Amino acid sequence: MFTNAAQLKGFVIRATDGELGTVDQLYFDDETWAIRYLTVDTGGWLGGRHVLISPMSIAHTDWPAKRLNVALTKRQVEKSPDINTHLPVSRQHEAAFLGYYGYPYYWGGPYLWGPAFYPAGLAIPTTASRKTLEDSIWRESTDSHLRSSEAVTGYHIEAADGEIGHVDGFLVDDEAWAIRYIEVATRNWWPGKKVLVSPAWIERVSWTESKVYIGLTREAIKNGPEYAESMPITREYENRLYFHYGRPPYWLQEAEHKSSLSLSGV
Repeated sequence: MFTNAAQLKGFVIRATDGELGTVDQLYFDDETWAIRYLTVDTGGWLGGRHVLISPMSIAHTDWPAKRLNVALTKRQVEKSPDINTHLPVSRQHEAAFLGYYGYPYYWGGPYLWGPAFYPAGLAIPTTASRKTLEDSIWRESTDSHLRSSEAVTGYHIEAADGEIGHVDGFLVDDEAWAIRYIEVATRNWWPGKKVLVSPAWIERVSWTESKVYIGLTREAIKNGPEYAESMPITREYENRLYFHYGRPPYWLQEAEHKSSLSLSGV
């Protein structure tokens, strides 16, 4: 299921023994565009402290109730490593966070979530010793690739032949917990029209220029299938989108990976 990232803001995070707070922002990996963490505003419960929650801990999404149920206790979250979400999150911070919860590192494999396609496939407690964990944390690079979806909203979109619009939102796949599409508002060129582009077509993101560079022409984007927030994203619409741009869809690539895993006996 796809949901607009903005609609997740304010969702209640419920632990096994009570509410933790509400979703504030999403942190995505700017290389894979996977949602690595949700920042949670704990309100008065933890004195206004913001904490990180990994999609690996999400057990169930209750859309009608606007609630995410997580397989954590309030005490676990209370004692979790203190990370300042207003500053860049380093790889050491991530390693300490994942180690605390007993989750494996998502950067240790070839797929969207390292050795797995979905975060649920990584929710396996680690048996590594504290010494091994500390050594691995020390070796990790400080270069993390986390960006706030809120901060990137509004970035200009630079096509192969000039500017085309700006980032207006993100569509999140709640099974893979990945940004599947970026909403591009083109109203400065074609009033009222919005289109979707895949992160796979992005060549680079310039944080200093606040620009997203995409390997498509303005004409191609102009003639792309229109997107309206009120419309559901169906497989038929996705097929039209990928056919228009002449690019292979993500589900075929994932199916190929799964097939190769099956043949290799993994």
